[in-house]
Amino acid sequence: MSSRRLSDLRLADASSVVKTLGQKALTPLSGEKDVSNYSSSISGRRVMVTGAGGSIGSELVAQIAMLGPAHLVLVEACEYNLYQVGQTIERLRPAFSLTASICDIRDEDAVRNLFVREKPEIVFHAAALKHVPLLEDHNVIEAARTNVLGTKIVLDLCCAFGADFVMISTDKAVNPSSCMGLTKRVAEVYVHDRAKRFSGIRTSLVRFGNVLGSSGSVAPLFQKQIEAGGPVTVTHPKMTRYLMTIDQAVRLTLAASSLPQQGFSLYVLDMGRPVRIVDMAIEMIKRAGLRPFLDIDIQFVGVRPGEKLHEELSYDWEELLPTPIAGVRSAKPRFDPEPKLHLIDSLLAAATARDAKCVKQALVEIVPEYVGAKRRVERQRKTKMWTPPKQLQTQPLEIVSAPAPTQLKAPVGPPIEQLPLPRKIRLAGADRR
Repeated sequence: MSSRRLSDLRLADASSVVKTLGQKALTPLSGEKDVSNYSSSISGRRVMVTGAGGSIGSELVAQIAMLGPAHLVLVEACEYNLYQVGQTIERLRPAFSLTASICDIRDEDAVRNLFVREKPEIVFHAAALKHVPLLEDHNVIEAARTNVLGTKIVLDLCCAFGADFVMISTDKAVNPSSCMGLTKRVAEVYVHDRAKRFSGIRTSLVRFGNVLGSSGSVAPLFQKQIEAGGPVTVTHPKMTRYLMTIDQAVRLTLAASSLPQQGFSLYVLDMGRPVRIVDMAIEMIKRAGLRPFLDIDIQFVGVRPGEKLHEELSYDWEELLPTPIAGVRSAKPRFDPEPKLHLIDSLLAAATARDAKCVKQALVEIVPEYVGAKRRVERQRKTKMWTPPKQLQTQPLEIVSAPAPTQLKAPVGPPIEQLPLPRKIRLAGADRR
């Protein structure tokens, strides 16, 4: 591939690709007019961001720094990521009041010490494990410890210290098909319950779909595959996702945090129409000056563990209502989280004991709407189950004398070569089929 084409590809940013595919284009947060719109919950306050070195967390830090907080506390377990985001803010705002803290949100003593020292007034909770296939099987333990236990620790301390709490959630928490989605849904349930019990604390959930350009997201992967000459790998030709740039998602999250509210609120971002992933791949190849399927091949590699074909942004029992901010909807859940609390205790005990099987069982018990990814994909394809002919339901086929295929006889019905046998139906003694 020529250097010119590679240059063209790098200039094709994710937001313009999404716009081409029919999504809404939102103006990045910039200028005094935009700042004044969303600064009410930030300006002059001590703000903490967990997961500050991650894709969403670092963008939260960058945009919050523009809104005039009295002090900003960055909480991150990864030293290198924390260093990177800290350096970025110090370069952009040399005199900015900032504390960068290496801290694992699963360490209750460390987080409590941080709250005592920094006295945050509002916490944006972006720390999470989010890679769907990676968090299946044994890694579900770490998913539960970070996404559930970590959220519990941070929120409980917010309630104790009187700090507002805003948690970033995901569409994968809605009718989840993955361990990652299960843990995020359990976190939502716990946040909902704490908000009901501590009504004096402003507690918010902001739920949205995939963000382009985040670590592990599909856009950087496609770009690397195109630069390498292909092929571009897509899981399924019908797979769709709600897509938004990180800048857009964070801007709307900050906008939602500025809305007047009492107690608990669940906000769902309006992400427009879902985008077919294969269409995104095709558009990115075209922007590189290449021809899809000719210059760069596209291969369909199959749905990965925990994935489903189509995501959902809200449950049927959540009534979506408009807010004064375009792109932000308020959801009124008709759901009582209290009966789930003892189950969450059992989940965390299983995670502490590092019993992956018990962790998965506890997650499914808390979130009964969970459907395994394989079954959900089959449902979304609307595949009809094959029904054997009536004669095969009553009398099995047999080999009557010799194993030669020409001597196979069916007791009733047409010759066997005319019967629509699937691979799952095996003839007695005919293993070679």
